[in-house]
This record gives sequence, C-alpha cells and structure tokens, in this order.
Amino acid sequence: MGRPDGATATELARDLPVTRQAVSKHLSVLSNSGLVESGRSGREVRYRLTLAPLSEAMAWMAGVGAQWDARLARLERQLSRSRASS
Repeated sequence: MGRPDGATATELARDLPVTRQAVSKHLSVLSNSGLVESGRSGREVRYRLTLAPLSEAMAWMAGVGAQWDARLARLERQLSRSRASS
C-alpha cells in the first residue's frame, strides 16, 4: 500500500491472482486485527497499513528466532561433542 492515502480492494486485487472479493475479505480480517486501517473516501473504502502492530510482531518474531538460534547452536555443540567422543 505504497500510496499515503491507501488503496482500495480493487486496486490491490488488480495485480493479484485472486478476486476483489477475496482481497476484500482478507482486508476485513486484517482490519479487525488492527494490521490495516480503513477509511471512506467518497464511495470507496481505502486501506492503509498500521505499522505499530507490524513492528511489534516483527520484534516478537526476531526474539523467538534468536531463542531458536541459541537452542540450535547448543544442540549442534552437543552433537559435535557426542561425535567426537564416539
């Protein structure tokens, strides 16, 4: 949604392999979850990304990813020691 005033479901569906109705349903779910906000502009409903929840989700994913990286590194060290002692 590169435009500052957002985009309509029709505009977004134009370059996607799904119908406008499918895009509209997805946008409704994203709007209900707070990931996009919508507003009327005449007869059109325009959607814009809401960055704060996305930033929070990205920070959470980065934290979880770091935890898994540490766990996998410990597992790799443990396996290396087991192979070396065999």
